Amino acid sequence: MEQKKTYITGFDGLRALAVAFVILYHLFVYQFKGGFMGVLIFFVLSGYLVTSSIIREWTTTGRLDLLNFYWRRIRRLYPALVGVLAATLGYIAFFQRSLLVHIRGAVISNLCGVYNWYEIAHHQSYFARFGVQSPFTHLWFMAIQFQFLVIWPFLMVFLFKFLRERRGALFFSLVGLALLSALLMAVLYQPGKDPSRVYYGTDTRIFAVFIGAALAVIWPLNRLKARLDWGRRTAFDLLGFGALVVVVIMCGFCDDERPWLYRGGMLLFCIATAVLIAMVAHPGADMNRALSNRIFTWIGQRSYGIYLYQYPVMVLFEAKVNVATHPVIYALIEIALILVISDVSYHLIEKPIARIKWGQIRSTIREFFKRHSRYGWRRLALVPVLALLAVGLYGFCSPAPKQPNPENGSQALQQAIQKNQQAVNKHNAALAHGKSGQQAANASQQTSGPKLPASIRLTSAEQQQAQKMKITAVGDSVLADSSAALQKIFPQMFINAKVGRQVDQAIPVLQDLKKQGKLNGPLLVVEGTNGPFTDDQMKQIMQLAGNRPVYWVNVHVPTRPWQNEVNTKLTASKKKYKNLTIINWYKFSNGHTDWFYADNVHPNPYGLNFFSNFVAKQILKHH
Repeated sequence: MEQKKTYITGFDGLRALAVAFVILYHLFVYQFKGGFMGVLIFFVLSGYLVTSSIIREWTTTGRLDLLNFYWRRIRRLYPALVGVLAATLGYIAFFQRSLLVHIRGAVISNLCGVYNWYEIAHHQSYFARFGVQSPFTHLWFMAIQFQFLVIWPFLMVFLFKFLRERRGALFFSLVGLALLSALLMAVLYQPGKDPSRVYYGTDTRIFAVFIGAALAVIWPLNRLKARLDWGRRTAFDLLGFGALVVVVIMCGFCDDERPWLYRGGMLLFCIATAVLIAMVAHPGADMNRALSNRIFTWIGQRSYGIYLYQYPVMVLFEAKVNVATHPVIYALIEIALILVISDVSYHLIEKPIARIKWGQIRSTIREFFKRHSRYGWRRLALVPVLALLAVGLYGFCSPAPKQPNPENGSQALQQAIQKNQQAVNKHNAALAHGKSGQQAANASQQTSGPKLPASIRLTSAEQQQAQKMKITAVGDSVLADSSAALQKIFPQMFINAKVGRQVDQAIPVLQDLKKQGKLNGPLLVVEGTNGPFTDDQMKQIMQLAGNRPVYWVNVHVPTRPWQNEVNTKLTASKKKYKNLTIINWYKFSNGHTDWFYADNVHPNPYGLNFFSNFVAKQILKHH
């Protein structure tokens, strides 16, 4: 017996869980490592609902009204998207103009529904924990949604006609397409390298949508029985609860860089999500009621706006506030801002446009502008909407700054790091071939710079000691930024630095250096900028170091919540490992914003004089 189409409140619960996982991942990436998979819930649910709609219309009328299909989706998706683009552009134009660089390309590609490929073409990393971040990074998800909605009706009509509406054949065709996409993800994924290409790609992510579409074929909403016997109802509830547990556990604990996730793990997650959706959709089971409550419904109805606004709010807020001082409090403030802005967008943009009867648009416009219109004071809501569009247009047309102060530009930092890496490679090669004598002496010559405080100024004896001292340094972008300055003081220093390196990624580097016999002298570690570390990771590093002195520079990264966690853990580790010395760069540099680039993390050319001499003084003092 067929049922009429009904609104399933449990789907709002799924949307609420999905957007909550994503937000928690972005706010507390090291506590909710798998939260990024919340987008897969959206993908599977979208595939299920859109395909169900197409099948229902096709089986009822024998045709598909493409114009109506596209118009409904445009009306649903584009207004809020334009709103977030306009609001973000306006804010950037007035308060953070440095982000206007390349902003037009990002906006246009978003409006055209190809932003994920724009990110791939510009080598933008989704998993970079630090650096200048685009407030639109998360919109790769919307691009795949748009591409799916454009292509899917045509593909479904083709499959219906080619397979003559045989549901079994249609189901296996969609499963085959899903497996092909998941296989492509597994093949293109390269362990140890940034997985952003496979993460962003439509070809490697569309399997989630196909799984939802396949479910719609064998689990049609309008053919599910409202009543089940006790045995089947209990089985469905247990199956739904089990799938929910799998989804929650994977979103909470799966690491975004683990190879198994890209080699079948995400596919398994989508299958579990499909099972959960099936149980929520069934009117005879209890999962719909379990995921239905006022809070979930409120969040679920606004989940689209919440997803759109969450990343711009985080990026722009954290660029202005030192969130490391009170990470939990600031996270709550960010969540509150996201919810408030999303609710305003829901009432001013999404709901009003959804209620417009487009077949009567002319009469609606005439009525709206009548002197005694039935809309009354509600017409005032148009004022903030027009103002939003105006500031967005202003931001879009505003010229990007030409970085008048190169020391504050991210481009200057990137160029400095690139230049340093080239110099370090040559220096390391010279050390490997024993050609460091005269080169080292030349490199150690003091260059002119600011007058340093006596506490970090190197004496002649210390300079001579530093010239002869063999030392190995491993670290992240802070070390890459300061490598040339450090090698001027320590000509015998061998440096291995990489932008974005995590503490756990430093372990195999140290293992290789030890095997190659390049782990000489004391060990300098400049790590923690990109995230915290575990006790086991610290243990592995100290075991690789052996009895040699280890000097670890703590972090100054006030715009990230893990700053205090890293520094506190380093202080605690010092008590456990007697050969570990913590170089307290955070305390020494705190408050000296003029020492840093705009990110307030990497020392600028002026600050490098303080950084390199401070680090050198501490090493020489304790050696």
